[in-house]
Amino acid sequence: MWSCVYLRRIDLRQIVIMLLLMVISLMIISSYSYDLQVEKIPDFFSNKLVQVQIKSFIIGWICFFFFAGLDYKILQKWAPFIYIACLISLVGLFFSDPIQRVHRWYKVPFINHNLQPSEYAKLSLVITLSWYLDRRSFAVHRMSTALGGLFLAFLPFILILKQPDLGSSLVLFPIVLVMFYFGNLRTTIVRILSGIGTIALFIVFLFFSGLVSHEEAKPFALNFIKEYQYERLNPDTHHQKAAMTAIAIGGLTGVGWHSSEYSKGGSLPAPFTDSVFTAFGEEFGFVGLLFVLVLFYSLVYCSFQVTCVAQDLFGRLLAAGISVMIAVHVCVNTGMMCGLLPITGVPLLLVTYGGSSVISTMIALGILQSIYARRFMF
Repeated sequence: MWSCVYLRRIDLRQIVIMLLLMVISLMIISSYSYDLQVEKIPDFFSNKLVQVQIKSFIIGWICFFFFAGLDYKILQKWAPFIYIACLISLVGLFFSDPIQRVHRWYKVPFINHNLQPSEYAKLSLVITLSWYLDRRSFAVHRMSTALGGLFLAFLPFILILKQPDLGSSLVLFPIVLVMFYFGNLRTTIVRILSGIGTIALFIVFLFFSGLVSHEEAKPFALNFIKEYQYERLNPDTHHQKAAMTAIAIGGLTGVGWHSSEYSKGGSLPAPFTDSVFTAFGEEFGFVGLLFVLVLFYSLVYCSFQVTCVAQDLFGRLLAAGISVMIAVHVCVNTGMMCGLLPITGVPLLLVTYGGSSVISTMIALGILQSIYARRFMF
């Protein structure tokens, strides 16, 4: 059940890190969103996008403290229902009106807010796999257990991929791999999944390092995949070049807050959403980006510490899944913006503008704190 007693035992380091990331988010949103009619940046708190992000943070904090005080073992009982609700929400998208020509969001009436089920699907899968692997702990080395886990992951993966949302669907792969590893699943399955992931990363490395020419390999690649899919492996897109240019302009210390000309002039696509990392880099330079990376490293480190102190298998799997979910988002988003990975629209958690991403992340971090606060219970 819920108890405020456990709120006294949460890790205060995580609270500080979250607050700092939120401040960075608001700074970037205020700097790169402006009134097109008057062509000037509005005052910080009168900025509409800043106001929306602050509302998302407030809702996120409410969710964080609710789940931090809630016994995480309750999620074990509700896991099947959470999973079914997740699938229904993903299927329902295809029966709703598309937004920006894709089926990724629900338009929530009265509050003028778009709900993105795929952001919650990641956490839902973590909860479901934790429940499933704990339930099947007596038979972790059986092939049926591995196939069952893969099937649970396959359904949301396909539904998210069909939206289409390649970035969110691919995030599920490392989550499944790490949870299978922590769940002591059959070694053969873990090795096969690791091999698939390694091959995929190696192919990306070949293209983005320039060892393989994108144009020369195109005729061969189109025998296996569609052209629009192959174009994601193009390291010379406008977005890729603009992102690296913005970082280069920032130099060591940046051009200063609200002083950006390149990104603010429209050269960098989505400066406060997908490209928030490079937008921050232009204004605050290498020093600023290093500070952001240190914050995320600290957040991931604290998250994996929870995995070590969890009192039961369900809690350990849950913490591991959430930890790797956070780590993958950071690695993929920063890798995209530095020209190391294809741009697929993966948000930088707690920094990228977007309510669904913020709230789902805060719920996940609240669950982590619930596990951490109950680490001495037996």
